[in-house]
Amino acid sequence: MNLFTIVSFLFFTGLVALISYLLTRRENLDTQDGYFLGGRSLGAWTIAGSLMLTNLSTEQLIGLNAQGYSDTLAVMGWEVGSAIALVVVALFLLPRYLKGGITTIPDFLEDRYDFGTKQIVTILFLFGYIFNLLPPILYSGAVAINGLFGIPEALGVSRMTGLFITVFAIGVVGSIYAIFGGLKAVAVSDSINGVGLLIGGLMIPIIGLFVLGDGSITNGLSTVIQESPEKLNSVGGSESPVPFGTMFTGMLLVNLFYWGTAQHIMQRAIAAKNLKEGQKGVLIAAFLKLLGPVFLILPGIIAFNMFGPGLEPTNAYPRLVKEVLPTPLVGFFAAVLFGAILSSFNSALNSSVTLIALNIYKPYFKPDAPDREVVRKGKYIGIVLALFAMCIAPLIDLVPQGFFQYLQIVNGFYNVPIFTILIVGYLTKRVPAIAAKISLFVFISIYAVTQLIWDTGIHFLHILAILFVVCSGLMLLIGKLRPREKDFILEEKSKVDMTPWRLVFPVGVAVTLAMIIIYTLLSPIGII
Repeated sequence: MNLFTIVSFLFFTGLVALISYLLTRRENLDTQDGYFLGGRSLGAWTIAGSLMLTNLSTEQLIGLNAQGYSDTLAVMGWEVGSAIALVVVALFLLPRYLKGGITTIPDFLEDRYDFGTKQIVTILFLFGYIFNLLPPILYSGAVAINGLFGIPEALGVSRMTGLFITVFAIGVVGSIYAIFGGLKAVAVSDSINGVGLLIGGLMIPIIGLFVLGDGSITNGLSTVIQESPEKLNSVGGSESPVPFGTMFTGMLLVNLFYWGTAQHIMQRAIAAKNLKEGQKGVLIAAFLKLLGPVFLILPGIIAFNMFGPGLEPTNAYPRLVKEVLPTPLVGFFAAVLFGAILSSFNSALNSSVTLIALNIYKPYFKPDAPDREVVRKGKYIGIVLALFAMCIAPLIDLVPQGFFQYLQIVNGFYNVPIFTILIVGYLTKRVPAIAAKISLFVFISIYAVTQLIWDTGIHFLHILAILFVVCSGLMLLIGKLRPREKDFILEEKSKVDMTPWRLVFPVGVAVTLAMIIIYTLLSPIGII
């Protein structure tokens, strides 16, 4: 990297940090709501930006573009399919979360079932975040930055040393946001980086098509359509990483869990200043997710047309960026990529701290601890978690794996099991706590057998859907045989105005129709 690249990278990264500091320096971080929920003051655009950047990182930029290079647009189900899940969140889940006045998702499970269920789910969340979210975010981010900008070569060090250097650089900066700035600083920096990601992310396919078309974006797009029409098919077959049928089974459930139940995602919406802003923010994010395939999959397809089929798929996106990005924009793109990695890391770290501080430290170690002490202990916990993730992340390089798909399979051990007991809890009144615990045990045990011992030949997303139906039925049966003594009634504990957004339903319908139109156009009955 030349001096201009380094200076521009430092300028854009520093600008985000400065703006975030100026906008949050007067926040009260000594209270639980102030530190963990940004004082319940987030507006719609901040929520939308934070949701997008928390979700998007190098796992998607590298992983989905790799699948676009080696497969087809069918993998866009992870992105476009999220829109319908966000509509359900805005209409159904978010109003109930805000009505219950919760800080963490497990808080509802304590009200609905019992303290034990809450703690089991807290541990499952932490397992996912500490082992399957924080280290992979740092690792994939370091791999992307090192690959795109040649950090090991520039510093004259080995690949592993380069990974450690980059991982610690990302981890330290991300920890400063998450540990010392609280959720508000994380959300504000996410929103600013979100603008950069949209600009930088869309810049790659636009320039890529321009180069592919010898100076014409239209010619570049025509080349993609004519030379590889099969790659523009959104309807995946049985051999696809995302068979189309999974959109109505496991994929839908995974997206509903991720956008409606995952603590590091919903913490942003729960921090809304009122229900109206929360619903607007969630639906803005739904529209933005529809743009995902343009910068998360199309570059991989452009790389296929530009370089042919001989590349290692994970190298497709870095190679395209190296080939087409003008030198003056390299520093800006590096800052955008760095910001996306930071966002996912500091969001996961902040939510992990929230869960440990409020659901483990306070109830088990000091129930009467004042807010200031809980926040202080949370910061210490955050430092330990960040250091653990930074030490573990580079070691992932020693384990070969299909990275993006691997993460989704491992997430199945806790995502849909948790969503199952949550949705049954909301939709029923007499299902007891024992039903939730049995459901979690049965779900996780059978899923483990199908993924680790017995190869059923059934796609893991279909297995998740089958287990969802089986365990939901099991909970309903237990509720019939051993119902709880009193009907569950969701108490009104809201801490913000609960007036809904008057356009929530028509906008939700518009998002759903837009998703259907996109799938139709990118199908055998559409443009291909």
